[in-house]
Amino acid sequence: MMKFLAPLAALAFAAPLAAQDFSENSEARSWDLYAEVPARFDAKVVDLLCELTGDCPEDCGAGKRQMGLLRSADNVLVLAMKNNQPAFTGAAVELAPFCNQTVTVDGLLIDDPDLNAKNIYLVQMIKAEGTDDWVKANKWTKEWAAANPDAAGKGPWFRRDPRVQAEIARDGYLGLGLEKDAAFIEEHFE
Repeated sequence: MMKFLAPLAALAFAAPLAAQDFSENSEARSWDLYAEVPARFDAKVVDLLCELTGDCPEDCGAGKRQMGLLRSADNVLVLAMKNNQPAFTGAAVELAPFCNQTVTVDGLLIDDPDLNAKNIYLVQMIKAEGTDDWVKANKWTKEWAAANPDAAGKGPWFRRDPRVQAEIARDGYLGLGLEKDAAFIEEHFE
């Protein structure tokens, strides 16, 4: 009996397998981020809240929820946190049209156990299953501008975003309340 249990115990207590290398054929452009690695893989586009809690609307939350990638090779849930634009925004907008579909993505994977950063993904290109056409993941700012026509102007989008402005009006720039904000501004800027 021990002869059969020993190999099973060795497997159970063995060091975890090395992370898979998804860099083959990747054409992702570096962002010079710490622990970034080019990664191209097939995955099912999923609603993260659905995957984690079982709250699963048909349309993946109609673009109002964070999207994730359930990687086909190992069934790992990868957190899509950014699109191919300079701001750290847009992954959900880019992936929502592919809700519950299998796609191939190309981008940057951040995986660093020292930082507790695991399976964080910056999607740059998306290709729907059964097609040869890659779609650049760069439409977030155009969609934001179309949804916020009264916020047109120069400067970063977040300085003009009505949601951001409403938060600042309610809680101040620091998020600690208007009185704390006023005291901080007086102490540091006047």
